[in-house]
Amino acid sequence: MRQFGANDLVLLLSGAGWTVALALVAMVGGGLLGLIVAVLRVAPWRPASWLAIAWINLIQGTPLLGQLFVFFFALPLFGLPVSSWTAAALALSIYASAFFGEIWRGSLQSVSARQWEAGAALGLSYPQRLTHVILPQALRISVAPTIGFLVQLVKATSLTALIGFVELTRAAQIVSGATYAPLPAYLTAAALYFVVCFSLSQLSKSLEGRLRVAG
Repeated sequence: MRQFGANDLVLLLSGAGWTVALALVAMVGGGLLGLIVAVLRVAPWRPASWLAIAWINLIQGTPLLGQLFVFFFALPLFGLPVSSWTAAALALSIYASAFFGEIWRGSLQSVSARQWEAGAALGLSYPQRLTHVILPQALRISVAPTIGFLVQLVKATSLTALIGFVELTRAAQIVSGATYAPLPAYLTAAALYFVVCFSLSQLSKSLEGRLRVAG
């Protein structure tokens, strides 16, 4: 047993770095999948929309912890061993895709139908109307809910401690076990979570202001 010290703070800061890295990977992976889901969700071809709805219901209707266990424990049974990092990145990306898809679907559908009609009157195809007319307007609407979900995603990374990934929560568990001082370990972890999430909230406000001025 030892006292909480500088080395423990370094471990917690390292865990915070891995938390941010994992959230960013999930944001990119989930964002790419989520954009596809959102586009399919508003597509005029009904089977595409049904496929997107089924995906959203499946992912949102199952717990993230269960999805983590599927990737970490079930895939090796089929001869596909994965590391805790890979399992965490895959599970969080898929989890995020369903929520990003719904957020962006709502943003796309909140753009006035007259904008679609105006694009059609100019002779633009459906993809051209979507990319040049609708998406730029939907982007402004989606900033706040997108970053709001990203804050939730940062906190959701704490579940990956259960499959052995050493992010911030797991680092706090290690420090607490080594020092028998859970209070400073978890208070420091909570403070680091707050710094990351508060910074994202401030970024959201800044982006909203800039896009409002630009509009």
